[in-house]
Amino acid sequence: MMKERFAKLLLGEDMSGGGKGVCTALAISNAITNLSATVFGELWRLEPLALQKKSMWKREMEWLLCVSDSIVELVPSIQQFPGGGTYEVMTTRPRSDLHVNLPALKKLDAMLISMLDGFSETEFWYVDRGIVVGDGGDCDTYPSGFSGGRPSIRQEDKWWLPCPKVRPDGLSEDARKRLQQCRDCTNQILKAAMDINSSVLVEMEIPTAYMETLPKNGKACLGDIIYRYITAEKFSPECLLDCLDLSTEHHTLEIANRIEAAVHVWKQKDHKKHIHDKNIKHSSWGGKVKGLVADTHKNQILAQRAETLLQSLRRRFPGLPQTALDMNKIQYNKDVGQSILESYSRVMESLAFNIMARIDDVLFVDDATRQCAAAESISLFNRGGLGGHPIQKRMSPSPFSIKQSPFASPYGTPTYCASTPVSGSPARVPPSQKRGNPKEESIQKFEKPLPADFERVWSYAGSISSRVVSGDAPERD
Repeated sequence: MMKERFAKLLLGEDMSGGGKGVCTALAISNAITNLSATVFGELWRLEPLALQKKSMWKREMEWLLCVSDSIVELVPSIQQFPGGGTYEVMTTRPRSDLHVNLPALKKLDAMLISMLDGFSETEFWYVDRGIVVGDGGDCDTYPSGFSGGRPSIRQEDKWWLPCPKVRPDGLSEDARKRLQQCRDCTNQILKAAMDINSSVLVEMEIPTAYMETLPKNGKACLGDIIYRYITAEKFSPECLLDCLDLSTEHHTLEIANRIEAAVHVWKQKDHKKHIHDKNIKHSSWGGKVKGLVADTHKNQILAQRAETLLQSLRRRFPGLPQTALDMNKIQYNKDVGQSILESYSRVMESLAFNIMARIDDVLFVDDATRQCAAAESISLFNRGGLGGHPIQKRMSPSPFSIKQSPFASPYGTPTYCASTPVSGSPARVPPSQKRGNPKEESIQKFEKPLPADFERVWSYAGSISSRVVSGDAPERD
């Protein structure tokens, strides 16, 4: 098996030997990504990994990571002669980025695996909603509709996936506290993995294939509206973002791609004009040189503004999937060490996000169960009265039940991401989450027509809340 894996890496995934394989760096990146999908791809329950999958992950990751042992750098070292005296020689050590980040990623890996192992004995369990709903017929008759028998918003498109259930009185305080601690710890692991992944992507070279696809000017990249704002005398990135349509992950990622392309267009122009200025002789070219200097200064300012806007966008949406530039860097990267760090940090990011999503599912079901239990107790108390006739308990429809269809969602769930899964990404991440339209809900809730300003602010706040909870980082499937 080991020979087969390394043969596949050496041949660039082209087992025919026809020379049509990819480079070694991309082959290793794909191998780590595919291994993660095989082991963690169906992480829909908070439970320990199967022994077979756990041993497979550890064994094959050791094979893939052993390639990094040969990526070294030479550093001076002082050694002593046997008879006294010292001399300086060059010794090898792991390359600095691998020396710092690879042990950290291994530690994060071990922490996530041990966290899953800790869910061997829990106060919640899972049911197969597809089978239960199929047997029960109408979803309104499903007895666990208010006690965790329905999937959360993240699972509604895949209704056949298992759903968490808790006791009628909810989780104990100790169990809930432990779940919250696990979530906080996983969130810190997620942030660390994202930081490592971002730093590695920044260090990768920008491929020539990407630069060749860029438009000739920044206006063609950004469009008229963004270009007019970014070239205005007064520039505010936050105000500009408030004016853009960031309601969906697709729109947000498209805007990020445009801004990033404009940054490199202006930087490329600045670099070319800087080289051109050096070759121009003084004398009769004085006026033209002045114009070139002014254009160069303008390109620098516009590139800085675009970078500031891109940073603000990423701060607002920390779980944003990988951009077109990031994917081009991964595809055309030739550095095996950077490829290992990028793919390893990306799969750790995805695993941490999925664990957080599963914890959020359980906490949401527990909250719903507690609220319904409290509402029922108050209702029974109010109907008790002082009469002598016994009162039969009538089950009123739960506010959390589904009336229209098995897939409709009359309520919102406490969501975490941003990332949704990661489409080819660490991406990130990134998995998109769907919610009801907050604007439509607000119109139904209030009888009076709402002012236009209020509707715009409400719609914007809804789009931001659907992306990420403050302080968390995003889900990359």
